[in-house]
Amino acid sequence: MKILSFGEIIWDVYPDKSHIGGAPLNFAAHAAKQGAESYLVSAIGDDDLGKAALSELDKFGINRDFVCVKKGKSTGKCTVFLDSDGVPSFDLEKESAYDEIDINDGLLSISFDAVSFGTLAIRNEKSRHSLEKIIEKSIARTVYCDINLRSPYFSQGTVDFALKSCKILKISDTELDYLRNNVLRSQITDCEYLLWKLCEKYENIELVLLTCGERGAYVYRSFNRKIYYRRALPVTVVSTVGAGDSFGAVFLTEYLSGKSIDVCLDRAICISAQVVSREEAVPLDI
Repeated sequence: MKILSFGEIIWDVYPDKSHIGGAPLNFAAHAAKQGAESYLVSAIGDDDLGKAALSELDKFGINRDFVCVKKGKSTGKCTVFLDSDGVPSFDLEKESAYDEIDINDGLLSISFDAVSFGTLAIRNEKSRHSLEKIIEKSIARTVYCDINLRSPYFSQGTVDFALKSCKILKISDTELDYLRNNVLRSQITDCEYLLWKLCEKYENIELVLLTCGERGAYVYRSFNRKIYYRRALPVTVVSTVGAGDSFGAVFLTEYLSGKSIDVCLDRAICISAQVVSREEAVPLDI
């Protein structure tokens, strides 16, 4: 199984330490841990953080053939603040190497089982154009989007592009609320109704994964309007950084392997619960 993850490489900087991160990188790492042949399309600066990032990709087993080095640009960096419940807030640098991701013909000649992306890396026209080319060439049999809204680094245009481009969509409960207000423009708050309306508006979407933190997770299948639900597992939360990335990667790899949605959802809930009990977004022992 080959999975291509497109987007940012970011160092998450805490008051006392730094961890490699970025949702696409975390996703690629968790996909590799599930046995996928995992590729990352990104960009780093010609700096110490960039060199360290390449070492981390090797450690995670991520193919880095399509990670380009941008001279004169800095490797992505994000200051992370955790509240008393371990929920993060982020302060992202405005211009980074991942805003200018290049692709080459070698990438476009490979067939993948899935390509994954979010909205942060397409805040810049250069990277968005590269992603558009990947999607237009149909090099993957499915397109997965973790919309991953990080204010103020998205627009209605990037959200609409993301929703029109994917077959499998992952959103959080807060992101569903944003879509309710700004895309569906609905006063109704029932999540099953909103997922139905979202898939009615964007007919390309086949599955929606909805994560709700301690309230569990849903999967909505559009063709038969069936919804699946699992409670969250009881766990002491240390940090939620990377939880959604692990959930999506585990679900997708299981789903592409032909597993039922019930099995995929159970497995994703289990792994993401282990991730939130650790400080690292990609714990090596899980």
